[in-house]
Amino acid sequence: MEKGTISIRFVEAVLDGVRERGFETDTMLEQSGISPGLLALPHARVSAATYTSLLRLIAQTLDDEFFGHDSRRMKTGSFAMLCHSVIHCTTMEKALVRILRFFALLLDDLWGTVEPGDGVVRMVLHERFPERPARVFAQETLLMFAHRLACWLVNRRIPILSAEFRYPPPDRAGEYALLFCSGAKFLQPQTSISFDAKYATLPVVRSEQALKEFLHVAPQNLLVQYKDSHSLTASIQKRLHQVAPAEWPSFDDLADQLGASVSTLRRRLDAEGQSYQVIKDHLRRDMAIGLLSQTGNSVMTIAGELGFAEASAFHRAFKKWTGACPGEYRRRNGDRAGGG
Repeated sequence: MEKGTISIRFVEAVLDGVRERGFETDTMLEQSGISPGLLALPHARVSAATYTSLLRLIAQTLDDEFFGHDSRRMKTGSFAMLCHSVIHCTTMEKALVRILRFFALLLDDLWGTVEPGDGVVRMVLHERFPERPARVFAQETLLMFAHRLACWLVNRRIPILSAEFRYPPPDRAGEYALLFCSGAKFLQPQTSISFDAKYATLPVVRSEQALKEFLHVAPQNLLVQYKDSHSLTASIQKRLHQVAPAEWPSFDDLADQLGASVSTLRRRLDAEGQSYQVIKDHLRRDMAIGLLSQTGNSVMTIAGELGFAEASAFHRAFKKWTGACPGEYRRRNGDRAGGG
């Protein structure tokens, strides 16, 4: 799975279900490697692995793999049984229908249906109490889990063409372009995502052995868009990971290395909803968070490792990414690495 970071707003959101069950959360955060102080930084981020540790701890503590966000517990082991029930489906559409039916058996407040349309297939969510404010985290989770599992079963990234949500834009709406697709619409009649109907007939290609490996990593492999290892974005990310940030090529040099014209490369990235600058920024941001959280290196040293000529430039970039200066972020994170 592609490494990455998760907005602290998702940490806050999942904790709402824990608090509703009457559990204290600071200890859970500490046990998962997250400083409670980070909750005060609305743009802070944590590693996907750390967030996964928190989700697993919550599921174990509550005996609920839906993390306290439905009236009914989704008991531990339910998701594994769901996966075993769909591994032998013949096509993606049949698997997705069964996934949603299984969730409908496990949950009381939320369920989904698959609705074919004119050249598209929609996954639509339905609520037991639509007159009440939507449980946003529950809807996000059901959409992500069902869609990512379907992608994994056919070993293809299924691009989401459109995403509509019944609720107003949440404080984490800026993440939706990465989680679902760009141009998400809010305050719609129903929550749904749509994809091209051509993907519905893709065959399920995964084996029982592959499922064991998938479940060993879950739910980390369900938190971000399924990674298409053959995409241009993935190819560029792999290239950048192999060299120090100070040696990352310019866009023109990258195009030359890939044997493409500058205009062609830009057009292909646009088609994937990406840009070279965004790819570099996200990699630098995630590397910076890791270095600040896991090492005792000084901020100046980290700035140099990330390819910044001056520490002040790193300070500005990091504050833009997370809303805090590097030193403040490290202090809020409990100064775990002991650096300054």
